[in-house]
Amino acid sequence: MPFASLDDVYADFELLEADDRYRLLIDLGRALEPMPEALKTDATLVRGCSASVWLYPVTREDGRLHFLADSNAAITKGIVALILLAVQDRPAAEILAQDIEAELARFDLTRQLSSNRTQGIPNMIALIRESARRVAA
Repeated sequence: MPFASLDDVYADFELLEADDRYRLLIDLGRALEPMPEALKTDATLVRGCSASVWLYPVTREDGRLHFLADSNAAITKGIVALILLAVQDRPAAEILAQDIEAELARFDLTRQLSSNRTQGIPNMIALIRESARRVAA
């Protein structure tokens, strides 16, 4: 990832015009850690997204969650990468206590992008929280 945190991304994002914001999201998606094809199954498919999105949680030995994810659409993949910046490699309890939606709100994605591109965001966040709940239990 070229950015270490959502704050880093936002520092650039807020200065950009709409077209450049799209490019930034696409670049974020390109920098996403590759997800093995074998993990792109019906079980890892996020429901409710207009594009195909796969999300696979890996629990590290120290209890932190690491997510592998991918999408077949460039901008959607960038949105996935943005969401993962909020939660990647954090302890499950921290993810559960986190207000992911509030952290993403400043990007105002629903205004920047079509509803088709953003409709799956709540489902991605729900799957991340579900994964964190299983690990924290």
